[in-house]
Amino acid sequence: MEDIELLIKEQEDGLKDFFSNREKITLKNQKKILAAMQEEKLAASDFHWTTGYGYGDDGRDKVEAIYSRIFHTEDALVRPNIVSGTHAIFLSISSFLKEGSHLLSLCGPLYDTMQKAIGLTGNEPMNLKDRGVSYTEVPLKDGQMDYELFGDYLQKNTDLVVIQRSTGYSNRRAFTVEEIKQAIQKIKTINPNIPVFIDNCYGEFTEIIEPTDVGADLMAGSLIKNPGGGLAYCGGYIVGKSTYIQRIANLLTAPGIGKECGLSFGMTRQILQGLFLAPHIVSEALKGALLFAKCFEALGYPCIPKGTDPRSDIIQSITFHNPEKLKAFCEEIQKSSPVDSHFIPPPWEMPGYEDPVIMAAGGFIEGSSIELSADGPMRNPYIAYFQGGLTYAHCLISLENVLQRFKKEKWI
Repeated sequence: MEDIELLIKEQEDGLKDFFSNREKITLKNQKKILAAMQEEKLAASDFHWTTGYGYGDDGRDKVEAIYSRIFHTEDALVRPNIVSGTHAIFLSISSFLKEGSHLLSLCGPLYDTMQKAIGLTGNEPMNLKDRGVSYTEVPLKDGQMDYELFGDYLQKNTDLVVIQRSTGYSNRRAFTVEEIKQAIQKIKTINPNIPVFIDNCYGEFTEIIEPTDVGADLMAGSLIKNPGGGLAYCGGYIVGKSTYIQRIANLLTAPGIGKECGLSFGMTRQILQGLFLAPHIVSEALKGALLFAKCFEALGYPCIPKGTDPRSDIIQSITFHNPEKLKAFCEEIQKSSPVDSHFIPPPWEMPGYEDPVIMAAGGFIEGSSIELSADGPMRNPYIAYFQGGLTYAHCLISLENVLQRFKKEKWI
C-alpha cells in the first residue's frame, strides 16, 4: 500500500499548475451561469410546474432561456423527455435530413450508438439509411480532423455536417474548442450555408468557451453528463439558431405544437441546481481523470489523452490489451461506488452497441457519467473509458482501490 500511496503523491505533486488553472476556468464558468440565472430573474416560483399539456410552465421556459444565455445562442430546447445524448443528437440531425440528403462527419467515425442510428451497424428500423439518407465521414489524420480534405467530401446534397467533440469509444483525444473553430471556419469558407452541428457530450465547461461561441449553428448534449451536475434525473439539451430549434421541437412533439407543450415533471429545480454546480463538478472530474492518466502512464499503460495533452472532455481512456484487466478495472470502480458497490458488473449486450459492454456505474442517478463511472466495449485493444467523479476525493479513493487490485494481480 505504501508504494501505491507514494506513486499517487508523486504524480499529484506534479499537477499543482493544472489544478490552479482549473480553478480559474471554474470561476469563469461559474460567473457565466450565475449571471444567466440572475439576468433571467430566476425565482422560487419558477420551481412550480404544471400538468397535462404543460401550458404556461414558466420554469420550463426559464430553463431554456438560461441555457440559451449560457451557450450564447438564439434559442434552446431542454427537456426531460429527451432520453439521452444520442436521442438529442438524433433529433437534431434528423430535423435537417430527408430522402436524398447527405450527412457528413468531419471527425471520422461517430460513437457506437450513432452508428446504429445512422444504419452503419445493426438493422434497426427507422435508421437514417432506411430513410434514404447517405452518410460519409472524413478520415482523421494522426487523430485530428483533416481540414484540407473537407472540400473533397462535401457533396451538393450535404445538408448537415457533424463534429463529435468527445473521444467516445475511439483512440483519439477530444477536440479542443479552438480545433472545432478551425473546422467550422474551413467549412464555412467552402460553403457558408451548410449548418454545423456539434455533439457536445462530456465537453461542457471543460473550457472557458463552447463550440457555439466559435460559430457552431447547433449543439446538443445530455443532462446526466456534465451540465446536470449529478442532480438532473434525466434529459437532454439542444441549443442553437431559433429556426433550427423550432424544427427540432416540432419533431420532438408535432408541427404546430413545438415548444409550447411538454411537462417538466417537477425537474426544474434539479436541472438548474445541477447546472449551477456543474463548473465545480466538471473540474473535480477533470482533476481525477488527469491523476488516473499520470499514474497509469507511470506504470506503462497507454492513455488518451496523455498527461500532457489538452483536455476538452472528462473522459480518460486507458488501454490494457487484456480483457481481464479491463474487467478488473471496472469491477474496482464499481466497488468504489456509493450505490450498488456490492455488485460485480458483467459485460452485457447494451442497447445501441455492437459488442458487449462492461459498465461500472454505481451512481445516485443511473447511467450518470458525470458521477464516477467506467466502461468499455469487450473488443481489442480492451480500453477502459473512465469518467466523472462528483468529488476529487472520490476519484482518489477509487484510484487507490484500482491500483491495489492491479498490484494484487501482479499487473504492476
